[in-house]
Parts: sequence; structure tokens; C-alpha cells
Amino acid sequence: MQRILFLSLVFASLFSCQNDPYTYALVSTEFGDMKVRLYNDTPKHRDNFIELAEQGYYDSLLFHRVIQGFMLQGGDPDSRNAAPGAVLGMGGPGYEVDAEIGRPHLYGALAAARTQNPQKRSSGSQFYIVQGRPVSEEILTRIEQSKGIVYSAEQKAAYAEMGGTPQLDMDYTVFGEVVEGFDVLEEIAGQPTLPGDRPAKDIRMTVEIL
Repeated sequence: MQRILFLSLVFASLFSCQNDPYTYALVSTEFGDMKVRLYNDTPKHRDNFIELAEQGYYDSLLFHRVIQGFMLQGGDPDSRNAAPGAVLGMGGPGYEVDAEIGRPHLYGALAAARTQNPQKRSSGSQFYIVQGRPVSEEILTRIEQSKGIVYSAEQKAAYAEMGGTPQLDMDYTVFGEVVEGFDVLEEIAGQPTLPGDRPAKDIRMTVEIL
């Protein structure tokens, strides 16, 4: 796909520097690997994700909710041994993470899921990876007006070229982004799902900090 080639070229140039200050993680599935960069300006989410990954918390968990054109969600510990058809999405490590909201939900964004709460605290372990769709300036203008957001010219261009889910902006914490493996994102997003958006075939993950 054109946007995958575009992103691969961009990230190849951005991250060729040897003095890279970021931490990376590898989300591995039967379809291949997605390499994600963790943001330093969301340190609570970054450190929590690193700690859980190093404990092996995510190993053998499912991408339990997949909506093509929207996102892939995983990180529910109840999914590890879940029976077929079991309703998932409410499990976690027993704590929440304080919101660190600010980054946009561009294509490939790694963000924290959450339940409804006034402080917009994140789930301790559940996350999603944005697929989304290209977004017109007209839609972004409506979101700006309804949410009081002001997008930069660069963000508007990125939403138009790469796509994303701007309707989630300022409501959920984005704490990283996919930098390699966009074809894997697309492959998982295209898998058949059952009612409730659980993939018909279990898609398990492992997460390794690089």
C-alpha cells in the first residue's frame, strides 16, 4: 500500500541515527512482527509497558478486538486461556495509569485503552494500535470545533496522507507508534471476526523490549 511505503521511507530516515533516545518493543504474532517506538513524553505509560513486557505479561495474550478501518486491541490477561466465544476486554493487572493525553491518533499509533472515568486514566495493560482511514480537513475541522482541538498543518497533512482515528484525540493516551511491520497491522486488521469483534481465529502475541 502507498501509505505503508511512505511511512517506511519516513521512519527509515528518522531512526537511522545511532544516538536514538527511544525505547522500542517488538510485538510478535503469527503474521509477523510490529516494531513500536515508545514515547518519552508519556513516561508513566512507557515505563508501565516496559515493565509488563519484561515480566512476560503480554506473552500468549490475544488481540481480542479487531475492527477493520479502526484498530486492533489486546492486553487483556483474561484472554490467555479464554474459551471460544468468551467475552473479553475487562481484564487488567489491577491498577490504572494516570492519563498522559496529547498525541494524535495517527495511523500506527500505540494507545492505552480505558474504561469510562472522569480522569481518563488508562487500563493498566490493555492497548490498541490504530489503523483508521484517511481523514479530510472538513472532518478535522468539525473535530476541532467539537473538542476544542487545534491541529497543526503537519498533523492535518499526516491525517490526510496516513489516516487515523482523530475522533479519539484528547480522550485516550497515545504512548507510542509502529515504525516497522505495517503489513502485519493490515493483515491482522483484515482477519474475519465474530460478533463482538473478536477474531474468528485466535491471534496471540508476545512483546519483547529491544
